[in-house]
Amino acid sequence: MTKRILHIVTNVDTYEGLNYPTGLWLGELTHAYDEFEKHHYLQEIVSPLGGNSPIEPKSLKRFVADQSVLKRKNDPNFMKLLENTKKPSEINWQDYDVIYYTGGHGVMWDFLDNPELQEITKNIYENGGIVSSVCHGYCGLLNVRLSNGEYLIKEKKLTGFAWCEEVLAGVAKKVPYNAEQLAKDHSAFYERKFIPFAPNVVKDGNLITGQNPFSARITAEAIIEHLQKL
Repeated sequence: MTKRILHIVTNVDTYEGLNYPTGLWLGELTHAYDEFEKHHYLQEIVSPLGGNSPIEPKSLKRFVADQSVLKRKNDPNFMKLLENTKKPSEINWQDYDVIYYTGGHGVMWDFLDNPELQEITKNIYENGGIVSSVCHGYCGLLNVRLSNGEYLIKEKKLTGFAWCEEVLAGVAKKVPYNAEQLAKDHSAFYERKFIPFAPNVVKDGNLITGQNPFSARITAEAIIEHLQKL
């Protein structure tokens, strides 16, 4: 049967309390979307509130927006998908083999404590599906608890946007928390590349995570490789 991917994107367009724009880092969606499309997987896009998912302006800058990003940005049909995302309540978790949390700083506000997304994530994971994220997307995993009450990430290897990368990006004083530290506080085995912004994917069973915007494609490739073994 055709595999099905559930992409999760943000609804947040500004840093809370600041007139500073954010949103979905578009390449983290498009790079993965491209890879899944090559395998003819069915793909759906969900956001915490449904409706529009704003795009992080920095993700459209000249040296960041590659052919994948520009092609999707200029595709009206694809952009309609981002303007009309589904709510968590509008999908059935049983329909999906993979949940993939995209990033962009906006997710730090609306992914961390969303009970509907946490329930979907828990159910997919406990049903043998793949739970995955790239960059800040791992904020959606940090507080997910399994049926036994333990954190999903407890004693699991994972990665995500590193604190040193927040510092180098110049937003360490603007973000609401240190996601890397929170992962460690919840007993995850956090891993990152020594060189900031280098592509990195970490696999621990059905948990597959990418470190930064440059890791989306290899994260999708790791997901595909795992799916082909199931």
